[in-house]
Amino acid sequence: MELKFTVAGRMAKPVEQVFEAVVNPDQLSQYFTTGGAKGRLEAGAEVTWDFHDFPGAFPVLVQEVVPNERIVLQWEADGNLNTWTTVTMTFHALDDGRTLVRIREYGWPESEAGLRSCFSNCEGWTGMLCAMKAWLEHGINLRDGFYK
Repeated sequence: MELKFTVAGRMAKPVEQVFEAVVNPDQLSQYFTTGGAKGRLEAGAEVTWDFHDFPGAFPVLVQEVVPNERIVLQWEADGNLNTWTTVTMTFHALDDGRTLVRIREYGWPESEAGLRSCFSNCEGWTGMLCAMKAWLEHGINLRDGFYK
């Protein structure tokens, strides 16, 4: 069985603003990367993300960026140099002015460790969507002090 998941949420902001909140490291650091993000998400770039709950900046390889539509990222699964997970974020402008964000991740090894990592990342991306919504719509950082 392939280990994969998809999570989604709607933001009451235009697609351009929601997309920028993900690709801009200063904005991403305001609500998601509690230890900070370095580098703008642009195709071919390697950026770093750091989290208080998983200390130590780790590399994120940016495979594809289609402005206001799609971001594709990759990183090592469980620190294994031979196994990579792929994250695809899509952004859809809705008729009511909101934006639907979908995040799909796949590529873990089919093992107990891979299953734990898959569940952990599903939890993390769900938290990211909730935190992004609170920050974009209400200026609240849900993760502030949550892990440290």
